[in-house]
Amino acid sequence: MPVDFPQIGLRLKAHRLGAGLSPDEAADRLGVSRAALYNYERGSTPIKVETLERMAEILGVSLPSLLGAGTEYFSTAIAYFERLRQLEAQSERITLFYEPITFLLTSEDFSRTLRMMLLEGLPETVADRAKAVDDIDRLLVVLEQRRSVLMPGGPTIAGLIGLTEVRRLLRTGLIGTYALKDKQREARRQLARQEVERTAALMEREPLGMQTGVIDDTVPNQTFEICRLRDRTSLVAVSPFRLGELPNVRLGVASITAAADAVELYERLVAAMWQRAAKGAAGAALLRRAIAELKKQAQPS
Repeated sequence: MPVDFPQIGLRLKAHRLGAGLSPDEAADRLGVSRAALYNYERGSTPIKVETLERMAEILGVSLPSLLGAGTEYFSTAIAYFERLRQLEAQSERITLFYEPITFLLTSEDFSRTLRMMLLEGLPETVADRAKAVDDIDRLLVVLEQRRSVLMPGGPTIAGLIGLTEVRRLLRTGLIGTYALKDKQREARRQLARQEVERTAALMEREPLGMQTGVIDDTVPNQTFEICRLRDRTSLVAVSPFRLGELPNVRLGVASITAAADAVELYERLVAAMWQRAAKGAAGAALLRRAIAELKKQAQPS
């Protein structure tokens, strides 16, 4: 099988970003010019095995993961979402389950809210707060770049969300910590309602190439995504990282694999979830009912 240098280059870039290294820093540690590193990441220059071994050591990943031999593993949210962005850009169809809401279908304001949640969720004891804040900002850049797949001619997108998780989000609000004042908590609940209402409106309009299903049933406790690439290859990504209320982007190990058995099992899971899901106006009605129920509970008796 020929070596796929362009894909190796994309993995190299994802892990470099996850390690927080600039092109200059990575090139210096590797002992090559920035131009050489740029060509490696573009996949336009073959990379020797010993160079790949050195890269893997510098980036703190295994050589098989860098080569894409078997399963790719990611210990940082930045590396994972950058790799996911790369694959989404090559996809003809994307199926996502990100509870309680799917980032690609959130409002443009959601990134600002997410930053606020991530910052307030940082513990006081975090070792290097400046670096932690920088990591958050770099992650948000990658997440926003993912939105480019929503452009005309991009892949079709099918999002799945669980109604129980949506109800929890509406009760909790878009928060990064419980240590907020009552007025702040209510403002965050309002932000959560706005995002859920946006999803309901999208479901009613059903834009071309975009569908959402709401599942009023048990759902997996890990997020996942299936990317069907334009070359007909399918990959499944499984992640512990959460972008909803009380988000987690600091701890966990995500994985991406093209293994046929894994892809088949997740495709079966999607088929089962999609069959149970309410779509279009029916799904929108479930979301709006959840919003109405919460408002009714909040009213004084």
